Amino acid sequence: MSRYPSTGDVSIPGSAAAADITGCAPPQGAVSVFGPALPAATRFAHILATRGVERGLVGAREASRLWDRHLLNCAVVAELIDTRCRTLVDIGSGAGLPGMVLAMVLPQVRVTLLEPMERRCRFLAECVAELELANASVLRARAEDAAVQADVVTARAVAPLPRLAELAMGVIRPGGTVLAIKGRTAAEELKSAEPALRRLGARNAQVVRAGHGKVVPATTVVRFFAR
Repeated sequence: MSRYPSTGDVSIPGSAAAADITGCAPPQGAVSVFGPALPAATRFAHILATRGVERGLVGAREASRLWDRHLLNCAVVAELIDTRCRTLVDIGSGAGLPGMVLAMVLPQVRVTLLEPMERRCRFLAECVAELELANASVLRARAEDAAVQADVVTARAVAPLPRLAELAMGVIRPGGTVLAIKGRTAAEELKSAEPALRRLGARNAQVVRAGHGKVVPATTVVRFFAR
């Protein structure tokens, strides 16, 4: 099955045998972000640092910095999700970031981990089962082919913003929210994507940040709403 462009895996090269699992222990302050989901997040960190590295979903160099660069960075995005949200689709879930993490911290939300690659789907399904995430499910499909709609769509490093917006519009309900986790160039990317977003009917597109005072730096997100 073909795959839309994605870097959903945490893919800095390195030997799986060299993975440093010392970074699996949660740092101080993680409890304020994860709350009662912290035990599950700690277990997920260990899975990523071991099996995730062995299967090539996580680079060995990332294993010691999973919390700061990945888990906490994703978890604080929950701040941007309306309490009325009941369904969420994570496009190109890869190693489960941010979808798996959001399923942990938002147990009242039904999270669909949308991923077209079989080996990644197998990994995600194992994680859902082991972490006992009753609100999460894995769907093997491309966003443009998936027969799902959600209140919120998330993505992290899946595609350039115009392409991501096109994918998101296929799985977001009218008036729903799209949250695209981006990096330092988010503002420039948004500016260049504005014509495409207007064409697709996206509204109120802006760069927002989540996790002030909890993660450093705060997580940068491009947020927009479906027509």
